[in-house]
Amino acid sequence: MPRFTRAELESYRDAEVPDLLGPGLKLLFVGINPGLWTAATQTHFAHPVNRFYPALLAAGIITEPISPSAGMTEEDRDHLRARGIGITNLVRRATARASELSEEELRAGGLELVETVRRTAPRVVAVAGITAYRTAFGQRRATLGRQPEPLARAELWIVPNPSGLNAHETVATLATAYAEAARAAGVI
Repeated sequence: MPRFTRAELESYRDAEVPDLLGPGLKLLFVGINPGLWTAATQTHFAHPVNRFYPALLAAGIITEPISPSAGMTEEDRDHLRARGIGITNLVRRATARASELSEEELRAGGLELVETVRRTAPRVVAVAGITAYRTAFGQRRATLGRQPEPLARAELWIVPNPSGLNAHETVATLATAYAEAARAAGVI
């Protein structure tokens, strides 16, 4: 696993990480925005304390462990694509914390997400972060789980954010939430 100094990580502020998308997209996970570690490794949800990939494995969404903190391998990316899984973000620019994003950035990211979903046509979209979703889409009363309205014809789920900063969630609770969306998408 690489070690980054604070200065090295700061050099990735505002960098972007390409979406992970492929044909036959069933389940599109949507993060809030890339963290600095994610930007440094060009791999979504890459911070060593992020529980995203352990939760996917525990849920049965992926069948092989992925350890992205040093950067994801092409085999890892191919495994996700083959399972019909994609990853994008509401906001493209990297920050140290999601709280650094403005409401305007989140709302603009919501509009961009709608276009991405129209273009890629996943069965299910799973936004990982209720507060960011509420802001991006003006849905102040939204709750976790399946949403009553689709997003650009895709079934919409709001799932807990896997960041280590979201301390009340565990790999097990994340796996349960992610598995519900994955079952709806036909991934498991």
